[in-house]
Amino acid sequence: MPTIEEDLHTVADQERLLQFDTFSPETAWAIGNALRADAISRHAAMTFEIQIAARVLFACSTFNASASQDDWIRRKRNTVMRFGKSSYAVGLQLKLEGKDFAQRHEVSLADYAAHGGGFPIVLKGTGLVGTVVSSGLDQRTDHAMVVQALAGALGVEVPALG
Repeated sequence: MPTIEEDLHTVADQERLLQFDTFSPETAWAIGNALRADAISRHAAMTFEIQIAARVLFACSTFNASASQDDWIRRKRNTVMRFGKSSYAVGLQLKLEGKDFAQRHEVSLADYAAHGGGFPIVLKGTGLVGTVVSSGLDQRTDHAMVVQALAGALGVEVPALG
């Protein structure tokens, strides 16, 4: 199992490589459908959301997804938008520092989640414009699924978590 530092380095590389020149509703549709197909192939009960500038471009749940996943999506989205990095990276950094999320950042756990699955949509030359969020599996898998879908949409290879 990799160390927290190794995972943080890998996630930083993913965030650096997974940036877009443009992002349209068609891009969201392609990424969302890739995520949905991945969840179905895993027989996983999951929920996904892609938003740009607070406008939802894609949202879906697979069969038997829990209603609570919508709240996880909202909380992970809030984390990505506030910190400008993946929700998994935020959680890993806190774990590395041995800090509590609510105390460290003075945020409500009712509104933020430092768990994997939320990833920033970054436009080159512009910055953070939205999020892709996955919920339903363990946080490492949620994160990896989003990374894989983004890498596929961009046609780039990115390092995977070890």
